[in-house]
Amino acid sequence: MDSTSLWSRFQRTFLRYDDLGVSVDISRMSFPDDFFATMKPKIDAAFASMKELEAGAIANPDENRMVGHYWLRDASLAPTAQLRGEVDGTKNDILAFAKAIHAGEIKAANGRKFTDLISIGIGGSALGPEFVADALWTPENPVALHFFDNTDPDGFEKVFAQIGGRLATTLVVVISKSGGTKESRNGMLAAQAAMKKAGIPFAGQFVAVTGLDSLLDKTAVSEGWLRRFPMFDWIGGRTSVMSAVGLVPMAVQGLDVPAFLEGAKAMDAKTRVADLDRNAAMWLALMWWFAGDGQGKKDMVVLPYKDRLLLFSRYLQQLVMESLGKKLDLDGKVVNQGIAVYGNKGSTDQHAYVQQLRDGVNNFFVTFVEVRKGSDEPELEVEPGILSSDYLQGFLRGTRSALHEGGRDTITVSIPEVNAWNLGALIALYERAVGFYGSLVNINAYHQPGVEAGKKAAADVLDVQAKVVAALKAAAGSALTADDLAAATGADAETIFHAARQLAANHSGFRATSGATPAADTFSFTA
Repeated sequence: MDSTSLWSRFQRTFLRYDDLGVSVDISRMSFPDDFFATMKPKIDAAFASMKELEAGAIANPDENRMVGHYWLRDASLAPTAQLRGEVDGTKNDILAFAKAIHAGEIKAANGRKFTDLISIGIGGSALGPEFVADALWTPENPVALHFFDNTDPDGFEKVFAQIGGRLATTLVVVISKSGGTKESRNGMLAAQAAMKKAGIPFAGQFVAVTGLDSLLDKTAVSEGWLRRFPMFDWIGGRTSVMSAVGLVPMAVQGLDVPAFLEGAKAMDAKTRVADLDRNAAMWLALMWWFAGDGQGKKDMVVLPYKDRLLLFSRYLQQLVMESLGKKLDLDGKVVNQGIAVYGNKGSTDQHAYVQQLRDGVNNFFVTFVEVRKGSDEPELEVEPGILSSDYLQGFLRGTRSALHEGGRDTITVSIPEVNAWNLGALIALYERAVGFYGSLVNINAYHQPGVEAGKKAAADVLDVQAKVVAALKAAAGSALTADDLAAATGADAETIFHAARQLAANHSGFRATSGATPAADTFSFTA
């Protein structure tokens, strides 16, 4: 296609919201001219499904739950007065809490202002808040934000080292809907142990974000924690960044929560309209469908040309893959749906995997994310009349052209600058695109049975480890193989092998001795 034809196609397939400053360009996607027309029945059904969801229909049938993350930025849309009151009340409580912390009205146990916050969560309780915190950080933030987002003790110690002597003025927020999430529980215990060791009365510096009457909620009440904020059961983790999950750390960090919510609300309004010609979220969903033939056959590569959006691809990995990666459709048919997501940032990626994108296997489509404003500060001219941000723009456009010349499909999403308002709008755009795509392929985008299966399997492994501990202690001083332990416990020998090696590496008194093969390795316990 020559440049004149490309220019004409660009004008037909470039959608911009001038009042928002956001645009979506699908001109470098190779869909045929009749694609939208052939998809019209699915498009109409997806619009209708989204309308029902926002009105309070049961959109997550497996769990018999409504799906209401859109209400978080516009409570007037919630189907009952009670829900409207809960959304607005929680938001106002969070803002008042953060204001009191910044003013020194709520202090640490030593009477000083809080300087740091550890946010403890996993999955959606971490990825969204981490993305927002990294994107919007400034040196003027009144509270420094840190994350426990795993059950890795080395990660805990790294955060404690970063906090250093400020542990006494550190606030801890523990995020878990049920309170039974082991990663969050383990992080909580690590933070409590560190404060106890330092002689800090931790209860007055701990905050819970959890479901009403959950295990965590009951712990917070019994231990007299500083505050509790609710996690609504109609919010999934991957769409929780505008609930207390994301707003508590965001507000305490000193970021602009109202602008964040207003940006999302504005994008919701644009993408709520059942007009294909003006709905950017539906355009994205349709391009995903086209690229992967409605079956996720191609990966989504996310390339934001902005350092502040480095974590956007990680955030989208969960939002897209946990929502869309499903074995069964809504009719119970095996479909094995999903879209794999990966990415880093431009122009770094031009020196990493863009070589393969340009010349290797064509099993992907690219989403470029453009941020038009380079910096709030006056930029240095790196060459006469040329700024660093000019190079960034040049690399984005050049890579886009090179990929198009190589027959690779690309989308370009553009925002004016990285601020709270635009970040809210960007997140809302992708949340609705995911919802639309779920409807287009007829799956439940709001449950995660695979995640629950993984949790159960992990619990089974730890149960085997407990049996191995008991068996080795009962035979203290004896060297036993995995097969010996399997006979004693009734557990699988390979699972036992890995559990025994874990014990030897990390638990006092346990030892592993290598043999010629794993079956010949022996394990023992000495008191």
